[in-house]
Amino acid sequence: MSTTARASTARATTARSSARRRPGRRLAAVLVLALGATGLLSAPTAQPAHAAPSGPQAALAQWIDRDTVIWKGAERTTAQLEFGTGRAGAAGGRLRLTPGRLTPAERAAFPHLSGYPAFTVDPRDRGLARTALRGRLVATQHTADGRSATTGVQIPGVLDDLYGPHARHAALGPVFHHGRPTLSVWAPTARTVALELDGRTVPMRRDDRSGIWRVQGQRDWAGKPYRYLVTVWAPTVGRTVTNKVTDPYSTALTADSARSLVVDLDDPRLAPKGWADLRKPAAVPLRRARIQELHLRDFSVEDRTSRHPGQYLAFTDRRSDGMRHLKSLAAAGTSYVHLLPAFDGATVPEKRADQDRPRCDLASYAPDSESQQQCVTGSAARDAYNWGYDPLHYTVPEGSYASDPDGTARTVEFRRMVQGLNGIGLRTVMDVVYNHTAAAGQDPHSVLDRIVPGYYQRLLDDGTVATSTCCSGTAPEHTMMGKLVVDSVVTWAKEYKVDGFRFDLMGHHPKANILAVRKALDALTPARDGVDGKKIVLYGEGWDFGEAAHDARFVQATQRNMAGTGIATFSDRARDAVRGGGPFDADPRVQGFASGLYTAPNSSSANGDPAAQRARLLHYQDLLKVGLTGNLADYTFTDTAGHRVKGSQVDYNGAPAGYAAAPGDALAYADAHDNETLYDALAYKLPQGTSPTDRARLQVLALATAALSQGPALSQAGSDLLRSKSLDRNSFNSGDWFNAVHWNCADGNGFGRGLPPAADNKDKWPYDKPLLADPALRPDCPTVHGASAAYRDLLRIHATEPAFGLRTAAAVQSQLAFPLSGKDETPGVLTMRLAHLVVVFNATPHPQHQTVAALAGRPYALHPVQAHGTDRTTATASYTEATGTFTVPPYTVAVFHSR
Repeated sequence: MSTTARASTARATTARSSARRRPGRRLAAVLVLALGATGLLSAPTAQPAHAAPSGPQAALAQWIDRDTVIWKGAERTTAQLEFGTGRAGAAGGRLRLTPGRLTPAERAAFPHLSGYPAFTVDPRDRGLARTALRGRLVATQHTADGRSATTGVQIPGVLDDLYGPHARHAALGPVFHHGRPTLSVWAPTARTVALELDGRTVPMRRDDRSGIWRVQGQRDWAGKPYRYLVTVWAPTVGRTVTNKVTDPYSTALTADSARSLVVDLDDPRLAPKGWADLRKPAAVPLRRARIQELHLRDFSVEDRTSRHPGQYLAFTDRRSDGMRHLKSLAAAGTSYVHLLPAFDGATVPEKRADQDRPRCDLASYAPDSESQQQCVTGSAARDAYNWGYDPLHYTVPEGSYASDPDGTARTVEFRRMVQGLNGIGLRTVMDVVYNHTAAAGQDPHSVLDRIVPGYYQRLLDDGTVATSTCCSGTAPEHTMMGKLVVDSVVTWAKEYKVDGFRFDLMGHHPKANILAVRKALDALTPARDGVDGKKIVLYGEGWDFGEAAHDARFVQATQRNMAGTGIATFSDRARDAVRGGGPFDADPRVQGFASGLYTAPNSSSANGDPAAQRARLLHYQDLLKVGLTGNLADYTFTDTAGHRVKGSQVDYNGAPAGYAAAPGDALAYADAHDNETLYDALAYKLPQGTSPTDRARLQVLALATAALSQGPALSQAGSDLLRSKSLDRNSFNSGDWFNAVHWNCADGNGFGRGLPPAADNKDKWPYDKPLLADPALRPDCPTVHGASAAYRDLLRIHATEPAFGLRTAAAVQSQLAFPLSGKDETPGVLTMRLAHLVVVFNATPHPQHQTVAALAGRPYALHPVQAHGTDRTTATASYTEATGTFTVPPYTVAVFHSR
């Protein structure tokens, strides 16, 4: 996910970045994340940003359960909670508070509050709690010396205590039984809730135990639009309001999310032909998964051979260039397509007539011109493009990708998309974003917070909404937000047959919440639910930053904490080593293993002198070794200093490089949608005179460090085709011009489409202009085809060699080794022995001879896939049996096998 750059941490790691939305978009939202799984970042540790104080006063008091209130800054003397009913002229009341102590259970549940004064609710007043929570609520205190204090009250804890046990297992949203729908919404603090159905108002009944409001409808309600009319105290505006709001559990929507629709996803009319007995490709264990990350619109919007450009149905165009390419990747060993968010978002106008377009001839400008970005930016606020990290309704497909956004076409067509991908051998992963909402408070794009104000969002100690995730953060640690996450994922799995989920900013979720998702999926069976939930894969961004950092509020779903769960986290260790530097370097020319550090230095002083370059390169090689093991914490090897170390003892900017307990805990990648594409990063870092052929070879070598690792690996769609975004480091809002994938090499690879948008890139324009103007950096078709074919050869080797999918850490330790690692290791070359295979990564501009004396006399040969592949340079790699010497050409990864 993305946003403005965060300050780098004290340990020299960069904060989690990737701007997906910024002020001035439609929501004035800003995304700040670490380039992890999607881009190039590490877990940030900078202080979290937060929204400006909301409402007439701060909320320093927190009512954590029916018995206890915590008040930051209060005196340890008596206090009270004063409440009004929220109705004009109606009497209020009070709950008396006396100084108290937190129980051990309360301290465990609210560790970030344990240092603040605690108060006990007078037992005589506890029966007033449910009434008090349905109107204005303040904490007041009068001290003996005449001073007084008043503050607002945060209520999520007490709502969970009072209502959570009875609400957590309830079915919400529209639920059909024998054709009749029941509509249910959780709104425990509301004074009243009514249903606005197709223009008329229908009363709803409240269940006082759960706080759920329900109404049972008639068969003819099916397909009709509805909203809830929620009368509730809204602290952000300091008054009682009646909000007209859509259903958080919507299953279908009208265009632009104006109304929810009463829709049964099990309605046979919504099932495309063959849906009920859809045959999926064989499930691939996560540890062996090879994943293509793909934005739905990027895939087809400029594909002239697609009949449905920019739509779900583009994945049904079996003869399009894009589908042919995906099919070739699937045949080579790619197992999943990871779709960037395709749920309902708040940003893009869904009706095509409302979508703006650049109003100029973009192709007419020079490759280093400012004009393209100026024109694209001019229409960005109303165009059809956004990455989609702006959730509005979590469990409805985005309407702008449908042939008709008004109604259920999006449901049918999303299902047809899944069918289309499954039909060419690819399973489908959804990128899900439950860590924030598009807006909070009374904003029109706020859904959850207008139904239960102050509950679903994560609040800081002063009552403001946390925005460390970029936007209005949610609180999955609260019962009903955690339930929404689980319920939503299960719906996508059952009703849309999604095969996996990638959690955006997963470290902002409690580990328990993600494990609850895993448990709920595991319970799905083909006989009862139509899917085998145990075969659904889960992974996410386990960055540790913001207000939840270091397990401050709960045990987080971070890299370290998720080890051993079978749920993978993106690993930034090898990614940084292979590329070099970090995503926020002032000088983007800082080099790494595959970008010429020490072995082909560029002119940047940021790389240091030759001695510093050599030392950094060797350390990068240790990081890559750990990455090739699957980031195992306990894997033991000899590092480049000659020391016997564990993966956890190798330093990564002050953190352990190895953190995984088993293969499959860490997901490897060299690039993703955040920050510069791999091609663009290499454009910056390699000496400008590097030939197109050598650039392509180094691109393949960089991709190989992930593709040939233990555990899952991901690559950005088009990277095998040398995809460029014209050096745009943050293209969330850069439109089709900078983002579209060009499957036909005759259309170029995207490089030289003008200077990237100024908002996130202008400081790099002095570096960009000479590169974009250089025609040698726009590869020709043979170069593009050669890179793609070489990458597919690596996928075939991975898919056909069981040694790349070892099941346990012990197996990795016994079968994988780096026989030439140590003080005499060759800078720029890695040699890995894996069972009967030997893999040599030669990132230098010279042929390299790697002699493994222990293998002398043993017969090895270049792997037949490469020996008979299209890359004739790699085919010249050789082995001398008498000495155990492997000879590998420049800029080449070669795989040898024992005969």
